[in-house]
Amino acid sequence: MTMVHERTRSVVQTRDFLRDLSRDSSLPESIRLQAERLLRHYPEAADIWLAGKLEERRREELSLLADKHVPLHPVLGCWLAAEPLFCDESSKSRSTTEKD
Repeated sequence: MTMVHERTRSVVQTRDFLRDLSRDSSLPESIRLQAERLLRHYPEAADIWLAGKLEERRREELSLLADKHVPLHPVLGCWLAAEPLFCDESSKSRSTTEKD
């Protein structure tokens, strides 16, 4: 199963990969152009890390509400139970340290 920090790192590294493909003159032009087209709408690394940070903040805030025994709307409860899609940059460094 993919961990959230692995998924986040993969999405960030995919942007770098597409950029490298778009600049590699040894590749056919059609491949380079397709990589450029995909990059035009692909999120920057900072956007991915920010999304992870916002998800972490959302979980913290919802946990605080749940701890106060405030009934959560079912949608909010689902958010709390779901695994985040991305993590923030500090989670990346923690997960690397944990593996060592």
